[in-house]
Amino acid sequence: MSFPNMPDINWVQDEVACRPEGFFSTSDVVASFTYALDLTEGQPPGHCLRSCRIGMAIGREMGLDQKTLWNLYYSILLKDAGCSSNAARLFELYASDDRQTKNDFKKVDTDSLFQVARFVFSHTALGHPLREKIDRILNLVKNGEELATEMFMARCERGAHIALEMGFNEDIAHAIRCLDEHWNGKGRPRALRGEEIPLLSRIALLSQVADVFSHDGSPDQAFSELRKRRSSWFDPDVVDAFGRVFRKQEIWEKLPLDALSEHVRNLEPSEYSLPVNDERLDALARAFGKIIDAKSPYTYGHSQRVGDYTMAIAREMGLSEERCRWIRRGGFLHDLGKLGVSNTILDKPGRLSPEEYDIVQSHARYTEEILVRIGAFKTLSFVAGAHHERLDGAGYPRRLVAKEIPIETRIISVADIYDALTEDRPYRKAMEDVKAFSILHELKDSALDGRCVDILIDLKKCNRLLPGQDE
Repeated sequence: MSFPNMPDINWVQDEVACRPEGFFSTSDVVASFTYALDLTEGQPPGHCLRSCRIGMAIGREMGLDQKTLWNLYYSILLKDAGCSSNAARLFELYASDDRQTKNDFKKVDTDSLFQVARFVFSHTALGHPLREKIDRILNLVKNGEELATEMFMARCERGAHIALEMGFNEDIAHAIRCLDEHWNGKGRPRALRGEEIPLLSRIALLSQVADVFSHDGSPDQAFSELRKRRSSWFDPDVVDAFGRVFRKQEIWEKLPLDALSEHVRNLEPSEYSLPVNDERLDALARAFGKIIDAKSPYTYGHSQRVGDYTMAIAREMGLSEERCRWIRRGGFLHDLGKLGVSNTILDKPGRLSPEEYDIVQSHARYTEEILVRIGAFKTLSFVAGAHHERLDGAGYPRRLVAKEIPIETRIISVADIYDALTEDRPYRKAMEDVKAFSILHELKDSALDGRCVDILIDLKKCNRLLPGQDE
């Protein structure tokens, strides 16, 4: 990904005022958001999109009707919607980079004890003392079944719930819920067997594995791996359908990311395409905010509160209702880039090293890089990604000065800092309002916009800064 050019502030303000209703489709938004899910899973950019391309080819080969194909389309794009919910637990158990652990686990055949044992030994407590490594491995061996079920349950249920919050149907939610079930009944979290598993889930799982092995290897290597797991992991009929389409060059064509996004958007059955209105944009932004917040127990609810606080501040400043609603989406999505930061850093209880701090700072750039790809949120990319800039030029990632920071970003910054101060973090306990207000006052007119600070404090003192009040 390349860092976007900084827009003119007037461009940001003009664009939101003239956005045509219904100009974007749901597939535009969801397909582009999958880059954030790829970050969380430690997958190369475009993994969800490539999986969707493979899955839709299989679905058509199997003769699925258009409505079922539409359900399959979103089942695959949103298959990882719950992936952030087990990141902290994974780090807690393995004491290793959750993103690398997830990436490498996708190649493990869990029916092979040798592969599982090799994975556990090679990914547990890397760089830690031998005694700690042994203790953690023994815990995983002793409680492995229970722990695996717990983590897959969290991921699958959370993903299904997110899909429903976005406005998708129960068929899609259930497909996500059953993504990790295996044909032989040895999958997770419910050990469903054979046709107990929804067909959409069977296709989605195979498509995911096919992309993992083909992207690092070749289509032939992917087909070889799928055949090995035929009748164990995978429905034989789905493997056979893949065998009939995997020679088709179009499903493996190496496309630039923007071209890949457009290609996959065009795969959606057009008769079921959903235009995006304000209500759906709100739902999508809020749902992805919840995906962000699930990454760490220390940020649970953070994006939701920041979004709602920005709405309250913007209203108090007299901005139009449309503009307030737009800014709130920026609040929901401001930390989108944190999905690309390992929990070894996000949840670290001690002081970060300079290298780790640089990685944390990169989340602002990731936020902008992801949002700038999404037509419906393009104008928010700069506004949300700049939330760590300071009026005095000492912020990041661009070291902007006051005249370059729009009012929307100033509002999000104040809401973000207040909420961060008043919630627990791995290195300190939550502050009382009195202490938080004192810090905000110290930052007035140097780092933070003084008017935004005063409004937030007044709203809080009057008990009018309440998250969730506009749901």
